[in-house]
Amino acid sequence: MSMDFCLVMGQINPVVGDVSGNVKKIIKAAKEARDSLNADLVIFPELTLTGYPPEDLLLRPGLQKRVEKGLRKLKKKLKDVAVLVGHPEGVVRDELYNAASLIADGECLGTYYKQHLPNYSVFDEKRYFVEGKDACVIEYKGIKFGITICEDIWFVEPTSQAKDAGAEIILNLNASPFRQGKWQIREAEVKQRALETGLAIVYVNQVGGQDELVFDGCSFVLSANGEKVVRAPAWQEGLFPVTLSHNSNQQLSVSGTLADKETELAMTYQALVTGLRDYVEKNNFSSVVIGLSGGIDSALTLALAVDAIGSERVSTVMMPSQYTAQMSLDDAQEMASGLNVKHSVIAIDSLFEQFLNSLSEQFEGKPVDTAEENIQARVRGTLLMAISNKTGAMVLSTGNKSEMAVGYSTLYGDMAGGYSPLKDVYKTLVYRLSDYRNSLSPVIPKRIITRPPSAELAPDQLDQDSLPPYEILDELLERYIGEDWCFEELVAAGGDMDMVARVIKMVDRNEYKRRQAPPGIRITSRAFGRDRRYPITSGYSVNSTIE
Repeated sequence: MSMDFCLVMGQINPVVGDVSGNVKKIIKAAKEARDSLNADLVIFPELTLTGYPPEDLLLRPGLQKRVEKGLRKLKKKLKDVAVLVGHPEGVVRDELYNAASLIADGECLGTYYKQHLPNYSVFDEKRYFVEGKDACVIEYKGIKFGITICEDIWFVEPTSQAKDAGAEIILNLNASPFRQGKWQIREAEVKQRALETGLAIVYVNQVGGQDELVFDGCSFVLSANGEKVVRAPAWQEGLFPVTLSHNSNQQLSVSGTLADKETELAMTYQALVTGLRDYVEKNNFSSVVIGLSGGIDSALTLALAVDAIGSERVSTVMMPSQYTAQMSLDDAQEMASGLNVKHSVIAIDSLFEQFLNSLSEQFEGKPVDTAEENIQARVRGTLLMAISNKTGAMVLSTGNKSEMAVGYSTLYGDMAGGYSPLKDVYKTLVYRLSDYRNSLSPVIPKRIITRPPSAELAPDQLDQDSLPPYEILDELLERYIGEDWCFEELVAAGGDMDMVARVIKMVDRNEYKRRQAPPGIRITSRAFGRDRRYPITSGYSVNSTIE
């Protein structure tokens, strides 16, 4: 073999189900790596051919036929460069593996079957795949490569098996979704495997958004002593070379470039931008429309949308009622003008009055309450959906996780929309992200950030009239939702007993709303939807204890 071997991490953004398009992307990337980087081998993410997660598409026999055709095309089209690609593999009927194959010179040199199938949080791979049992070590151009897939790297056995089978280096294909703090956990765990085996490990991760999930890339390489020697940037598709060299003692060394790390807040903001961009692009929406209220949630949503797809594809609508403050109108106009998006104003007073007149018989003798407030929200939702139907622009819902948790939202009103960028963002984080975005360039008017939050559905209304302060609420919600604390634990930690009971009841009784909410980007370890699956009808409550 030559003195140096050029291995390239192919950090790409596949589209779930688009096997043909993904194969073309692999071929293009491999040829570019070969021609511009003199690559010997390009490693792509887990289930590259189908994208991740393909979910119940894996149950369709037609998908596997497309995968097999795609593998044949890779063998035929790729010359003078090898690729390691992830794909489902059906060995016998009703037996499907999460696999990775090394293809070179028109042949498949070997295929590995994933041994550890995650079945927790957002993962349900045991629904589709059976576990592999054996190591796979493939010698190519004088180097013995051990192959593992994603979850395997969290366990000792797959890497130790590969070493025992003669591997000189571990190649790990991943589709590891982003959540706050995840990259540090990944690197710490992979370091353990490197130290246990005394082998360098190449960790290649997918990038891009897929429905609620978003993948940050951040592919990296650790040396045999656990030192990070290569890191790809976050949120970027690209080809990132790694040089492998045998020294005089025939030990394998690795080297490359270390990209800068971003702050956790920057990573989170970019996760929201990436998830929104890919949802719009991969579902072929021409544009988006946002109900801009003059409040902080819709302001941050607008900033995200413009950063994701550009101002020319974003429009906003202000829909004031008699309860809307003039500063809300002014701030919404200022922000829309500053970001150069098309902005319109549709007053809803007359529509609201028509609803009340139509309902006068049914409402007679009953006091004004949330029914009237919800009518206003639903009028706005109807207008936004009408604009969406007529123009093809997708409505972005602007609610945050704190509101979704306690039901401080209106079904078919402010919850209307095709996608909800802030669905997994607590209100306190909304403020931090808004400040972060303004640190890049001032786009959110200061008054939007500093004024007390209000739904403006009733006279002099403030969120804090019916909710605890968000600093307290969000801490309670994170413990109850994210960490599964019970009532007694929350009270023991200093929570007011009555307030804790009220918040828990609000969370539990509003599951029916969350079940009907649009999808949104997952950034925490316990997002509503794929992560947290609770029954709507349930007798489990604060007071249901066994006597």
